[in-house]
Amino acid sequence: MASKTNPFTFLLQVRAEASKITWPSRRETMISTAMVLVMVIFAALFFFAADQLIGWLLSLVLNVGR
Repeated sequence: MASKTNPFTFLLQVRAEASKITWPSRRETMISTAMVLVMVIFAALFFFAADQLIGWLLSLVLNVGR
């Protein structure tokens, strides 16, 4: 069983670990956000096209809509 840590010691350890965090710059955040948005748009267009193609092929195979 792990030994219990004094709450004051725990808070000191948390503060020490939090000081090691390197946050991204505003520029890095903006670039990452733009990349995510572009990939989301590409994925949406791809799945829309795939859905339309599959629907069209199924309508040909099943003779639906004629």
